[in-house]
Amino acid sequence: MSLFILSSIILIPILGQLVRIDLRQPRLPDRYTLPLICVGLATNALAQRALPTEAIWGAIIGYVVFWLIGAVYFRSRGQEGLGLGDAKLLSAAGAWVGVFALPWVVLLSALGALGYAVLSGHGRQERLAFGPWIAGALLLIWFGKGFFSEV
Repeated sequence: MSLFILSSIILIPILGQLVRIDLRQPRLPDRYTLPLICVGLATNALAQRALPTEAIWGAIIGYVVFWLIGAVYFRSRGQEGLGLGDAKLLSAAGAWVGVFALPWVVLLSALGALGYAVLSGHGRQERLAFGPWIAGALLLIWFGKGFFSEV
């Protein structure tokens, strides 16, 4: 069995659990997001048989960018708009698909969430879970990447 298939068997249920939790409660627990970062880095290290630099930078930049956006939003509005769970999930996405795929993860996530909000008539004051959109975008890019290479 290929590394891509084995790691996908790990990735899919964890993302499914995170989506389920985020839709029911506004949170993405560390007990799922942090191991997902580690498994993504390990998967890339095994695939490359070297230090997975692109994945490491993806994890770091994914977290820092969303942390900064969340901090700026909180300071300007006085309420949380993007939680640390979202930052950790984007960090996990960076660990799995690398730093150069992160803009695509963010773009697909944002377009999906925005499309849903517009089509469903989601109100401005209502909380919209962003984790499911990050998870979906990560899966799309992960499978796209997997079809063109080992990982």
